[in-house]
Amino acid sequence: MKINRLNTIILLGLIGTIGILIAQLVWTYKAFTLEEKKFSQKVHIALLEVAREIYANNDHEISTKDLIQKVSDDYYVVNVNDDIDPAVLEHFLKTEFTKFNIITDFEYAIYNCESDDMMYGKYISVNDEANQKKEIQFEKYKDLVYYFAVRFPEEQSYLLSSLKFWIILSLVLMLILVIYVYSIYTLIQQKKYSELQRDFINNMTHEFKTPLSSILLASNSLSNQKTIQENEKLHTYAEIITQQGKKLNHHIEKILNVARNDEFAMALNPVPINLVDILGSVRNSIQTKHPEVQIQIESDPNLSILADEFHFTNVVQNLVDNSIKYSDETPEIKIQTQKVAKGIQLEFSDNGIGVSPKNLKFIFDKFYRVADKKSNEVTGFGLGLYYVKRIVQQHGWKISARNNVEKGLTISIFIPNK
Repeated sequence: MKINRLNTIILLGLIGTIGILIAQLVWTYKAFTLEEKKFSQKVHIALLEVAREIYANNDHEISTKDLIQKVSDDYYVVNVNDDIDPAVLEHFLKTEFTKFNIITDFEYAIYNCESDDMMYGKYISVNDEANQKKEIQFEKYKDLVYYFAVRFPEEQSYLLSSLKFWIILSLVLMLILVIYVYSIYTLIQQKKYSELQRDFINNMTHEFKTPLSSILLASNSLSNQKTIQENEKLHTYAEIITQQGKKLNHHIEKILNVARNDEFAMALNPVPINLVDILGSVRNSIQTKHPEVQIQIESDPNLSILADEFHFTNVVQNLVDNSIKYSDETPEIKIQTQKVAKGIQLEFSDNGIGVSPKNLKFIFDKFYRVADKKSNEVTGFGLGLYYVKRIVQQHGWKISARNNVEKGLTISIFIPNK
């Protein structure tokens, strides 16, 4: 169901993005067509004014019949049917084009009826420092005697420059579409790898549990044999097999729980619990197994929080266990609580080896273990702190870690007021 919903969201997002991009491209094309039409109209009016000026300069009356012909997109012919002075024509063209805000390069030619050829005039550039362009052959126009032609070689570039903002916007939308598609592809790949990893872990741990159960049954049966109990050395070996089997079984259960919780969110049952009672219970349990460990609790005895008792107890247990494992001397752990403006700050400080600053931000990642001598000595899969972070986040709390000034590590959990 979740996969179908995700696929639907991805598909709708893709369709929406493509739709917006297509609409933008269509609008940009229509805007370009409109600009082209406006440019043609302005050129037509400007050339009409040039023709009027030429007629006025020659003291002749203007003829409005078939005066201006548009031969192609950038090529115009003006039938003045009167003598044309090149210098005067150039002056009028510059003046009228400037007046109508036609700021682009152009070139002109005048038809010479004596030689029956187009006499090239000049390339007029809006940039005075521009290099002289190569002369372009002007086509003759049939059935006209006195006429001149104007060509706009940079018309397309000029029109596109007027739509610069919308073209950039279209390119940005294309980039967004590419990023979206790439992100979706990456998301699907990551999801596939995550599922493969989870399936592998599930299969691997289940395959381990069957022979492990047989080992534990056999070791328990072996320990109860009279011959083994009478032989101290054999009894010790049988106890080691049982203890290590239980330890391995605990690790396998932890991996299974993490894999299961990655697929389905853990169901929490938050209830009001006394914070000191939980901390004291964990301390007593730890000191039963490790009498040498010093655990100091500084907290208001009446302080209570809203939390899942089982998972919160596991969080405290994991943090204290970590402090014991990563200590190269007698562990000293200090657990203290402090009421702050918006909640409760719960801190676990130890005198352990700490974590290098470059690795500190990764310690809550799944399967992450700091590569040092102590980590190699301590058994585990790098799931303890990952589990702690998951539980903390599902409660809506925040967790962070920092090295102490002198020695050791401090894990802080901020519990906001509900």
